[in-house]
Amino acid sequence: MALSVRTRDIPKIPGAVNLYRVSAYITGVMLLLLVAEMILKYTPMHVEMEVGGSRGLFVPEGTAGIHPGTFNLSIGILIAHGWLYVLYLFADFRLWSIMRWKPLRFLLIALGGVIPFLSFFVEHHMAKIALATYRELQAEQRDAPAVQTGAAR
Repeated sequence: MALSVRTRDIPKIPGAVNLYRVSAYITGVMLLLLVAEMILKYTPMHVEMEVGGSRGLFVPEGTAGIHPGTFNLSIGILIAHGWLYVLYLFADFRLWSIMRWKPLRFLLIALGGVIPFLSFFVEHHMAKIALATYRELQAEQRDAPAVQTGAAR
């Protein structure tokens, strides 16, 4: 049986959903960049991305960022995605713990950051569920005082 949202946590739901949505989109885009980088590096092209050099954006594998004033964009994408995925997991955990969902849902959301395109679909679905629950809980809170005052008469 799923636990219900604590009354004190109801106002936190919109903020948790917004943080989760933003982190899901950022993580999803970074994952797609990471996939593109892997395709460039591990297919017959064998190139990496470099910025700041005179050789252009694509350079032979293993030579990106070795000249002064250049930056290995391929490594930058790897590192950025890793840290942004940590933010995504934090946002996932925050939403999951506020909503008091089952552990399996946490794992499903976490997979969204490692399977290309999945974060966009999972984000849409989970945000829809969380916001619908939020609206229901708000309606219950609005109706609760009216029921109590009616019973007191």
